[in-house]
Amino acid sequence: MVDKKSLPVYSRRLREAREALGISQRTLGIQAGLDEFVASTRVNRYETGVHQPDLLTLQRLAKVLGQPEAYFYAEDDELAQLIKDFKRQGKHKR
Repeated sequence: MVDKKSLPVYSRRLREAREALGISQRTLGIQAGLDEFVASTRVNRYETGVHQPDLLTLQRLAKVLGQPEAYFYAEDDELAQLIKDFKRQGKHKR
């Protein structure tokens, strides 16, 4: 088992966001527009740090997960939470 702290931050955040929604890797990949035959494998490789999603793919994954792109790159957990909270506030409250 890979130590969570040794994974790239985008990998940890992607898994956390997906698990918080309770959806499978395959479902996430398909909803983000990945080919259904490779969706699970691709998301798994992103979550395990084998591959990094390109910006467009990360934007689509973030949209499905309801998170801003910046959340996936925030090294600090507290900053990541602030980014999530800011997104949740919505534009009308800012």
